[in-house]
Amino acid sequence: MNTHNTHPLPTLPQLIKATGGALIVAAAILIAAVLPAEHGIDPTGVGKALGLTRLNAPSEETAAPLLPAVSAATLPSSAAAAAPMVQTLAAAVTKSEAPFRSDEMSLTLQPGEGAEIKASMRKGEQFVFTWSVEGGKVNFDMHGERPNAGNEFTSYWKDTQQTGAQGAFVAPFDGTHGWYWRNRGDKPVAVKVKVSGFYETLYRPD
Repeated sequence: MNTHNTHPLPTLPQLIKATGGALIVAAAILIAAVLPAEHGIDPTGVGKALGLTRLNAPSEETAAPLLPAVSAATLPSSAAAAAPMVQTLAAAVTKSEAPFRSDEMSLTLQPGEGAEIKASMRKGEQFVFTWSVEGGKVNFDMHGERPNAGNEFTSYWKDTQQTGAQGAFVAPFDGTHGWYWRNRGDKPVAVKVKVSGFYETLYRPD
């Protein structure tokens, strides 16, 4: 027994109409749902209303920068050490108009005899020195005199029974500054002095 389909086939205009309707529906879905959800594009505002645009928003994990912010606390110690630290300490430098010079002098002291060697200096000028004794020991007084001070003087350093001394000296005032040695032994001794620095002259008073 043969059966026949009693439903008529759609005509060409009906197919075109159905296809066009499907395209319109697909376009509407694309604009209203796919574009907001996949690309964040929401020309109609429907995607935002439906909460679809949130699907395309970056998460906190992906929105965070790939590299952490660099601050002074996160710098390695080597980088922190490389940063220059500039300080000004003018008092560490002493300027002088006197030329740099070096001198050596020697003298011989008989038993009971005393003698001096001095440097003419202005306030703030300075030198380094060393002196030594051959043949015995001496008492000494390192001191200075202001101009026209008569018998008055300022003592800086004194000691007894020494074979030498060394150090650095800064003149506290204009005048003469140096050493007085006395031989308290029973044999002659020789004293040799070396001075380098900024001063006008090194001499032995008459």
